[in-house]
Amino acid sequence: MPAGIIRSYLEVRNLSFAYGNQAVLRDVGFTLQPGELLGMLGPNGAGKSTLFRCILGLEKNHTGQVLLDGTGIETRSPTVLAKQIAYVPQTHYPSFNYAALDMVLMGTAAQGREWALPRTAQRQAAEEALEQVGISHLRQRSFRQLSGGEQQLVLIARALAQKATLLIMDEPTANLDYGNQIRVLFQVKTLSRNGYGIILSTHNPDHAFLFTDRVVALHNTRIAAAGPPAEVLTPELIALLYGVQVLIRQDEQGVLSCTPVLPTAASS
Repeated sequence: MPAGIIRSYLEVRNLSFAYGNQAVLRDVGFTLQPGELLGMLGPNGAGKSTLFRCILGLEKNHTGQVLLDGTGIETRSPTVLAKQIAYVPQTHYPSFNYAALDMVLMGTAAQGREWALPRTAQRQAAEEALEQVGISHLRQRSFRQLSGGEQQLVLIARALAQKATLLIMDEPTANLDYGNQIRVLFQVKTLSRNGYGIILSTHNPDHAFLFTDRVVALHNTRIAAAGPPAEVLTPELIALLYGVQVLIRQDEQGVLSCTPVLPTAASS
């Protein structure tokens, strides 16, 4: 983590949210420490993206609190909040054919005046962010011409250029091939080891086993389980979340993995 950046502590406390009469989240609570990678699991429609929007201050009509370093995010302006929390979407399709460096420069907008040209410090921040995720050699490449994994790393670099220390990542490996999934997650894990607090949503239990420090599992609007993945990601929980039977295996190095139990011809 660059020197001089203050690490932030996140707490979500008794958060509930509804669209009209349809409850989406009920009494959700957890913490995120600096240097921690938290995996957010749950089926489609479990409320993960809505929870992220609440944390980012984009959804206002919730009960409960989202606290940064002990104070509510509602006390901060969007510009100040952007300097503490950054969001990484799963996909992005810019209208114009920007170079990778220009995409990352967009993350520095909160550091300067509106509509002003990027200053030297902002360009330096963008260059450092590209270097941080190992893609500085792509700085002048067209974003649209990059591979899916390279695009995702550019979006992560854009978040780093905000100088935020809390990163919210919404399924960053969605639509990536296996190699790019591992490369992106390795970079994400490296960032957490360097002091960033990261929340990452995923549908893949193996990603949680391999990379996360803790997991929070959402089901039926509430937290179904929370804790270290080796302790809480049981076959029973995965069956509850996704409706499939699995086996959890441990290899000789102690690494856990999840294997689905395929139905037999007689039972199908």
